[in-house]
Amino acid sequence: MEWFDFGIYSYLADTIGQVFFPEVSGSMQLVYSFATFAVAFIARPVGGIFFGMLGDRLGRKKVLAITLIIMALATLSIGLIPGHASIGSTATVLLLIARLVQGFSTGGEYSGAMTFIAESTPDKRRGFMSSGLEVGTLVGYIAGAGLVTLLTFILGEDTMLDWGWRIPFFLSAPIGLIGFYLRNNLEETPAFEAMEENKSDDDDYASVKDILQYHWRAILIGMFVVFFYIVVNYTVLSYMPSHLTAVLGYGEAEGLLLIVIVMVIMIPIVLLMGYFSDRIGAKKIIQFGLVGLILLSIPAFNLIGSGNTLSVFFGLMILAVFSASFQGTMPALLPSLFFTSVRNGALAITFNISASLFGGTTPLLVAWLISKTMNEMVPAYYLIFASTI
Repeated sequence: MEWFDFGIYSYLADTIGQVFFPEVSGSMQLVYSFATFAVAFIARPVGGIFFGMLGDRLGRKKVLAITLIIMALATLSIGLIPGHASIGSTATVLLLIARLVQGFSTGGEYSGAMTFIAESTPDKRRGFMSSGLEVGTLVGYIAGAGLVTLLTFILGEDTMLDWGWRIPFFLSAPIGLIGFYLRNNLEETPAFEAMEENKSDDDDYASVKDILQYHWRAILIGMFVVFFYIVVNYTVLSYMPSHLTAVLGYGEAEGLLLIVIVMVIMIPIVLLMGYFSDRIGAKKIIQFGLVGLILLSIPAFNLIGSGNTLSVFFGLMILAVFSASFQGTMPALLPSLFFTSVRNGALAITFNISASLFGGTTPLLVAWLISKTMNEMVPAYYLIFASTI
């Protein structure tokens, strides 16, 4: 549900650009739209630190229920904002506020979910079980992209621009209530319960200062790992639909449909990568993905820019397979960097600072560089750069 909410904004970026930024045109409209996408990432570290520290004190389960409700309300509010034509620049300000609240919620969500799953699974199956978290991400994105594609097909692009784009945002409220009910009925993780039982009255909870002082090395390693993971993730899942539409001139429905098909195929690949990480180790799987991207990003984008639908599909699949090698391994790998007592907080700091610096800015930076250089290969160069580091 969290990624359905976050994803629909990406898939409606072109339409949102026209509704909220009519004073700019062409590729710059997309840049403005993705700038609003990036704004959510400013709030992510704040939300991450707040909810992460809360998760180490109150427990993983309670925080996950709170973040879900905040996200549902923020997403619903985007659907209620009048367009620029009705209330002028106030519409843009309200959109920015809603995106900041979404980012605040997501900051606690992903690191909390990683911590919860890693602490609730047996060692020998942790890679496979934790890869289910990324399957949840993909299902959320697929539901978001699938709904936008279906609505665009049924209503047409003019009606979508008029009022149809609001429908996916309205649907977040009932989905959020179902998610809240499910999360509220979870059991707390065994690792957190064991820690609480063994904690004496004299034991203090770690502060943000303590985490940064005593775990800086693990945080630094984690931030570099998250850097390439997040750049690849957001290039493939968030930026590519708009690249196909705004840069390569595909119809919105056609471009989105291709991405949806690719993401559906990714689900078993992600689970497979998680399974093999339990057998041969996550490191080898990740190295395979990095080397693959360095060697094949340019050929993949050559295929994507060919104009032939089958070639575009194969180009996207090349990127998807290497992206899946990270998605299947990271949810188990990252929590293992930290001890139980600081895991939620330290992971939230690590993941969200790196995600904010490099994740939300990826679509914005790539869209801006393309508008300046008129070079459609910019995303390939950025993937190679991130993978090399």
